[in-house]
Amino acid sequence: MLKLHDVSKVYRTRDVETTALDKIHVEIDEGEFVAVMGPSGCGKSTFLNVVGMLDEASEGHYEFFGETVTGRSEREVADLRKQHIGFIFQSFNLVEELTVAENVELPLLYQRITSDERRRRTEAVLERVDIAHRANHRPQQLSGGQQQRVAVARAVVTEPNLILADEPTGNLDTKNGDEVLGLLSRLNEEGTTIVMVTHDPGHAARASRTIHLLDGRVLAENLSENLSENLSENIVALDQENEGASHVG
Repeated sequence: MLKLHDVSKVYRTRDVETTALDKIHVEIDEGEFVAVMGPSGCGKSTFLNVVGMLDEASEGHYEFFGETVTGRSEREVADLRKQHIGFIFQSFNLVEELTVAENVELPLLYQRITSDERRRRTEAVLERVDIAHRANHRPQQLSGGQQQRVAVARAVVTEPNLILADEPTGNLDTKNGDEVLGLLSRLNEEGTTIVMVTHDPGHAARASRTIHLLDGRVLAENLSENLSENLSENIVALDQENEGASHVG
């Protein structure tokens, strides 16, 4: 489905240069459920933004469904994003002035879907995530778990090939978090590719593969029961590499 080859993302100000992603190489196949883990500041959200075409890589090559993303115009990238990708955020990002149904319907307006089809899809997806009984409520009238269900519905109503979830359970209690993870697992079983950023090893275990980032680099994939040992070895190797680089300078 997608390939990132030697992709870097550097943020620059007048006085500071920060490397968020450092020449990473990642391939994700259609139908996978991939978790992305790592400490705060390791590049997880930047990785998600680049994959989701919300941010452009500074260097490297990005290929999506066999098409080169790198160097495309903003309109072309926006069209690819609207057609293929759904987003779920930790903070829900619902529009408070709109009802649940209107929030879910919103992405379909941007795709110029007819009103009858918008209504059909919205009703179907609200049933799918078990929130149809709240269709005419506003977000502030819902619990956190219910709001995240609405956010999931909004992400899938366009029938995307790929869902990007940035800490989708971060603001939820254990029960509601498990329910949202269950929804994502079911969507994956139905064929949707999921890439989920998480801090929770238990949540990552629900995925079929885990990518672990540190300092903008991929440290490990397909993590096994020897996770701690493998990560420690990789971190030591990375530290030694950095020390060597500093001595050369």
